[in-house]
Amino acid sequence: MNRTHEKLLVAALAGLVIASAAAFAVQPALASGYDVEAPAVVTGVQRWDVLNVRKWPASYSKRIGALAPQSSVWVERCIEAPQGASDWCLVEAAGTRGWVNARFLTPIEDWDI
Repeated sequence: MNRTHEKLLVAALAGLVIASAAAFAVQPALASGYDVEAPAVVTGVQRWDVLNVRKWPASYSKRIGALAPQSSVWVERCIEAPQGASDWCLVEAAGTRGWVNARFLTPIEDWDI
């Protein structure tokens, strides 16, 4: 194997490692979950504060928006969190679509009547 082949092999392996890491980073969004397809309201947030909307279902994920207390949202689905943690839900409101912690959502009862 000559030097050029070695460089090509190293580059291919590095690409494979990066692709694997990217797939692992996306894994939380594909975790076990449940469909909701219902409206909810943002609760448990102080009136002077906002609920952060995240790109991925994790508190360290990039913030892509914010919801005021008592905002209405459409909940598409939620993912189950490990024991002792809150679930995360994929919501859409005012043109923003992302993940919020489920403990700050209260379902709107009898919305389809």
